[in-house]
Amino acid sequence: MSITFDDFLKVDIRVGQITRAEPFPEARKPAYKLWVDFGPEIGEKRSSAQITAHYSCDELVGRQVLAVVNFPPRQIGKVMSEVLVLGVPDPAGEVVLIAPGHEVPLGGRLY
Repeated sequence: MSITFDDFLKVDIRVGQITRAEPFPEARKPAYKLWVDFGPEIGEKRSSAQITAHYSCDELVGRQVLAVVNFPPRQIGKVMSEVLVLGVPDPAGEVVLIAPGHEVPLGGRLY
């Protein structure tokens, strides 16, 4: 299925920095609760992510990630997920986070 460039522009993907990560034991699949700072324009948003195979809570804090910031909030268990943190599957199907190759300003938009 093809989309137009205008369709692509509707998806607002921004860089944020994880400020807090906690276990999410109530989730159906192993996951973490994340707080991600997208800078002054967007602020801090919450998410949940099934990224426990490759990351610990401690090593996530301070990490820059890419996330979709303009999806409507979605209730996931007891967490209201406000953004979708992006990743790709490794050979075993476990999520590997997408991040900029260098430190960049928070809130920067993917283009």
